[in-house]
Amino acid sequence: MNEANHSPSSVPAPVPERAGVGLKAPHYQTVIDNQPDIGWFEVHPENYMGRGGAPLRYLERIRRDYPLSLHSVGTSLGSHRPLDQQHLNNLKKLVDRFQPGLVSEHLSWSHGYEWFTHDLMPLIYTEQALSLVVEHVEQVQETLQRRILIENPSSYLQFKQSTIPEQEFLVEAARRSGAGLLLDVNNVYVSCRNHNWSIAAYLDAIPPQLVEEIHLAGHAVQSLQGVELLIDDHGSPVSSPVWELYRTCIERIGPVPTLIEWDSNVPTFEVLMGEAQSADYYLNTVREVDRAAAV
Repeated sequence: MNEANHSPSSVPAPVPERAGVGLKAPHYQTVIDNQPDIGWFEVHPENYMGRGGAPLRYLERIRRDYPLSLHSVGTSLGSHRPLDQQHLNNLKKLVDRFQPGLVSEHLSWSHGYEWFTHDLMPLIYTEQALSLVVEHVEQVQETLQRRILIENPSSYLQFKQSTIPEQEFLVEAARRSGAGLLLDVNNVYVSCRNHNWSIAAYLDAIPPQLVEEIHLAGHAVQSLQGVELLIDDHGSPVSSPVWELYRTCIERIGPVPTLIEWDSNVPTFEVLMGEAQSADYYLNTVREVDRAAAV
């Protein structure tokens, strides 16, 4: 059967300005059976690039009832090598099949000349790297025939060769390519704490109109040679400082689709729902303030 005939929807379902969660295999049946009151789901498309199998069948079933976002981890926008066109073609097939409301990728790289890593490697922020990232984002958008979002990374080191602050690099990459931004609030907190950057200065450089999605996640705290290091491990609840930073962000930006990421030590679906309900509480609070101000 032609893949197009599998498509649960012929047009993209907009992702609502509500909280969503990452869809995990242990939760497929729970979602189907219980039809939880949640705004949307996000998946890594690389987990669904097979020609068939249970993951695709479950995703098709869930997509009938919920909007979907595809959050890629394998495009390698910052690679010095040409992008893998076969990977882009596979991504295009999934976009056409599932019609997600949002498609996003990380500001990072993951493959070199003879190797590939599943880690999201940091970039050297220079004009040369910026031109390369813009070229690659444009190639992805041309292949998909749609705008994508670029996500700010979490980082644990800085390159002496960098000449552009990370937030300025991110914004300029979006502006030059026509992409939008996925603002990972936990990554902002982790990177700024690790490098002693000003969180306020980082956020002030982000134009609110470019932000179309927010990510929230938990992080771990480790000690490295006596220095505290924050690790974006997506393995715990969102921390109190990150919730406060999220509130600050949406007061400035306005309500946008917000994802709870939890990729390691995955809890029960009820725990994820609790985190999503907390995000919805903050979103509703901002809406109420906006309504009161408009009266």
